[in-house]
Amino acid sequence: MDKKYKVKVNDSYEHRFSNEEVLSLDTQKISESKYHVLQDGKSFNSEILYSNFLKKTYSIKINSNTYQVEISNELDLLIEDMGLAISATKQVNDIKAPMPGLILDVLVEQGASVSEGDYLVVLEAMKMENTLTAPRDGVVKSITVTKGETVDKNQLLIEME
Repeated sequence: MDKKYKVKVNDSYEHRFSNEEVLSLDTQKISESKYHVLQDGKSFNSEILYSNFLKKTYSIKINSNTYQVEISNELDLLIEDMGLAISATKQVNDIKAPMPGLILDVLVEQGASVSEGDYLVVLEAMKMENTLTAPRDGVVKSITVTKGETVDKNQLLIEME
């Protein structure tokens, strides 16, 4: 079965591609973010200006034009076909310990604004340091642990608003 993708460009245009069509492109990597692409005898210079792999959003410059791109894979398309929304997930407000361990450091303060992916707490568990990150943009409402404290699995560490 051939993989399928839906690409939405600038919130206006939708294109569907098969994996075979994607693989048929002749691409040459020039640098970490720049590529040269040949398609049907036409040459394109492209550059990835911004990428958010988790949200599958990208800002791409092709020749001299910049495009905002969202990519949906087969699972995303199946969820959409079922009438469900991918973004209709519960908003996470509580950061809990994923396992028992020792708090090595608390990297934020109450009232601090954080962005998705910002480091919040360093937890040592099974002789490994685990840095817990913000699951979304928000404000730290309360911090219930301190450096040096031992925590249990699922213990509340930080509450966000």
